[in-house]
Amino acid sequence: MILPVALLLDAIFGEPDWLWSRLPHPAVLMGRAVGLCDRHLNRGEARRARGILALALLIALALAVAALLAALPLGPLPEMLAAAILLAQRSLVDHVGAVARALRHSPAEARRAVALIVSRDTSSMDGPAITRSAIESASENLSDGVIAPAFWFALAGLPGLLVYKIVNTADSMIGYRTPRHEAFGWAAARCDDLLNLAPARLTALLIAATSGQLHRLGEIRRDAARHKSPNAGWPEAAMARALGIALAGPRSYDGRMQPFPFVNPEGNRSPGAADIDAAIGLMWRAWAAFLILATVVAVV
Repeated sequence: MILPVALLLDAIFGEPDWLWSRLPHPAVLMGRAVGLCDRHLNRGEARRARGILALALLIALALAVAALLAALPLGPLPEMLAAAILLAQRSLVDHVGAVARALRHSPAEARRAVALIVSRDTSSMDGPAITRSAIESASENLSDGVIAPAFWFALAGLPGLLVYKIVNTADSMIGYRTPRHEAFGWAAARCDDLLNLAPARLTALLIAATSGQLHRLGEIRRDAARHKSPNAGWPEAAMARALGIALAGPRSYDGRMQPFPFVNPEGNRSPGAADIDAAIGLMWRAWAAFLILATVVAVV
């Protein structure tokens, strides 16, 4: 019952400021480890091979930490707390909800709020673009930050969770097709794609099942194929269908507009704060369905 309890602890307590203002969050420590590899290994020749070495070192670090925690004479408590800390349902809901609240006040305030959860340019976004960005982030991070780490914990225990989290952190930092990281971050990006293959589709299934959209799985699959990411398109497509809105579409990165296609292009292209609220409701329903599934598996 470790995973169900961890899911509940995360949902109830989230990431308390009183704790993480005093101690570095484990995700921050993982980021520091990735940054250290980037600074010391991402240089010279054979950048792809160096990136593979960096990923191997990071995975070894994750496995060593898992072994250390398992060796503590505290029973399942270290694993339970580690899992609760590294799940992000409550934190994600809080951040996405902040965008909806800000949007009801002013676009400028909403741009500042959404800039905290997306990497695209936000300075010229209007209300619908802000809304789409928030819902896309909610959908993708429901998979990356909640379902995927819980999935790998269920499958491989704490080692599986820590390996997933450090690979995902590496992908978010170095898995970009930029001159500096295209070769060095190749291994992290491909490994992250592989580890998210099943969880992304499971997330889409959970969203579809809890929103009465299972009969539209074929359309969700079609829409997912339109997305630039092999995995993020699945939860985004399921969310778009559930809400009846269009997601993705053109957006700006580093001052350059990218002509990405819409997911569910026939959906409403002018969503607002109420749609963010509805997306949060769907996130909780998908989370609850996963909690029930995890509890049944644990009991059986």
